[in-house]
Amino acid sequence: MLLLGAAAQFGIFATLIGAIALNAVPGFEFTMQDAAAIAIIGGADGPTAIFLASKLAPELLGAIAVAAYSYMALVPIIQPPIMKLLTTESERQIKMEQLREVSKKEKIFFPLMVLGLTILFLPAATPLVGMFCLGNLMRESGVVDRLSSTAQNELINIVTIFLGLAVGSKLSADKFLQLETLGILVLGAVAFGIGTATGVLMAKLMSKLSGGKINPLIGAAGVSAVPMAARVVNKVGLESNQQNFLLMHAMGPNVAGVLGSAVAAGVLLAVLG
Repeated sequence: MLLLGAAAQFGIFATLIGAIALNAVPGFEFTMQDAAAIAIIGGADGPTAIFLASKLAPELLGAIAVAAYSYMALVPIIQPPIMKLLTTESERQIKMEQLREVSKKEKIFFPLMVLGLTILFLPAATPLVGMFCLGNLMRESGVVDRLSSTAQNELINIVTIFLGLAVGSKLSADKFLQLETLGILVLGAVAFGIGTATGVLMAKLMSKLSGGKINPLIGAAGVSAVPMAARVVNKVGLESNQQNFLLMHAMGPNVAGVLGSAVAAGVLLAVLG
């Protein structure tokens, strides 16, 4: 599942090259920092896109945030055609085995292990991965239910309002109504499409190597749009086989994609920041 989450991040680095190549078109002048901030749209992770854009290309923050959240909302429209194009009917019908039961100790150890490894190997990504791990630990520990409930409801609603206001303040006409904004929207779509395709192709390879035990559709959930991408995988799977419930299987690469996009952002920030 980690491999699927990593494969879906290929769109980020392919789009970084595409953004630099777009400089050959008159009217576009993207620096390497601009290109990296635009490329992270392919991770389909809004907070990560905003975080990286604020660090590398603050002047493009509004356009990047709008593109990232727009394509996250368009997951049910963008992904199914790519998934069906790259898989056969028989592959989409593959039923996966029931997942094993995960112990409470494993659930608590997981965020601590992930955070520790991130601090050691990729400190630049620690703020992103750290917030993911904190929420996970609060929920799974079972000893701070009040704080966990607040974080999942009241706090996230307040943060969402302020986030919307902050991003909106960056959308002044002289910053947003430019040719570069159109390029960002196009590159964002390309990044998202490539990420979906590489995730599916990696899952196809894993399916072949496992003797048909893995449904290639779950590779599309490697992008970080949680849980929408996993729901789309489940929906497309049910269209081919009404007894094929892939939701929980798809959540594996979906969460791996969240970590993958944060790591990719950390790498870009460490290299270009």
